Amino acid sequence: MRIVSLLPSTTEILFALGAGPSVVGVTFECDAPAEARTRTVVSTSAMPAGLDPAEIDAYVAGALKRGEDLYRLSADALRDLDPTLVVTQDLCAVCAVDVTTVEDALAHLGCSAQVVTVDPHSLEQVLDTVLVLGRAVGREDAATALVGSLRQRMAAVWRSTMGRSRPRVAVLEWTDPPYAPGHWIPEMVELAGGENVLGTAGEKSVRVTWDDVVASRPDLVIVAPCGFDRAGAQRQADAMAHLLPPGVRLHAVDADGMWARPGPRLVDGVEELASVLRGG
Repeated sequence: MRIVSLLPSTTEILFALGAGPSVVGVTFECDAPAEARTRTVVSTSAMPAGLDPAEIDAYVAGALKRGEDLYRLSADALRDLDPTLVVTQDLCAVCAVDVTTVEDALAHLGCSAQVVTVDPHSLEQVLDTVLVLGRAVGREDAATALVGSLRQRMAAVWRSTMGRSRPRVAVLEWTDPPYAPGHWIPEMVELAGGENVLGTAGEKSVRVTWDDVVASRPDLVIVAPCGFDRAGAQRQADAMAHLLPPGVRLHAVDADGMWARPGPRLVDGVEELASVLRGG
C-alpha cells in the first residue's frame, strides 16, 4: 500500500495506527510525527509567506470570492508516487485540498487510487475518522485500541469536572478579525469543564466583532488561531489583550497541534484546558 495523506490530522492518525511506513506523500503542513517531514510533499500553499492575521484573512476571503484554490496539488509528485490510497477532505476549503481537486488530478493522471474522504464536525466524528482509516489500511485493531484510549482519557477529564464551577470560556479561532469556533471546539470546552460562550458545536466557525466577544462575558479567552503554534498564538494574544475588559484571563494554545486538526491530539487540548480551568 502506498498512501498519500493530504491532511495533517490524517497523517498523524495513520502514523499512530502504525501505517507510517506506507505513507509516501504528505502536505507541507504535515509535521507530526517528525518522521512525516521525510515524506514527499505533494501539496503546498498558494498564499504568500509573511502575512499577518488581517492580511491572511483578506487573502483567503479574496481567493474564495474569485474561486481560486488556496492549495497547489503537484500532479507530477502524485504520478511519481503512484499511490494506491489517497486521503483527503470535504470539510473546509481553507484547510486543505478538497476531494474534487484530488479526483480530477487522479483522473487526469489515469491513476486508480482509492480516495478516502473525511469530514468530521464533532469529537465523535473525529473518533469515527480513526476507525475509517483503520479499516482502509487494514489496521482495525489498532484503530479500535486508539479510539478506546482516547475515550478513556476524555471520560477521565469529564469526571474530574464533576461538582466544579464552570467558568465562561470564549475560544477565538482567529483574532484579526475575531472568529468564534464551531465544529468540535465548543465540545472541547464543555468536556474540559467550561461553559462555551461563543460559537456552536457542529457548525462552521463564524466571524464576530470584539463587541460580541466582550458581550459574551468570558472569564477566560482561549486564543487558538488556526494554522499557528503556541508561540504564534501567544503573539496574537499579546496584541489583542487591550481589547478585553480588565480581569479576563487569556491563554494561548498550540492551535495547530491540539485544536484545529481533527486528530488524536484534540484530547491533549481538552486535558490542557481542564488544567487551566482548575488553575493548574
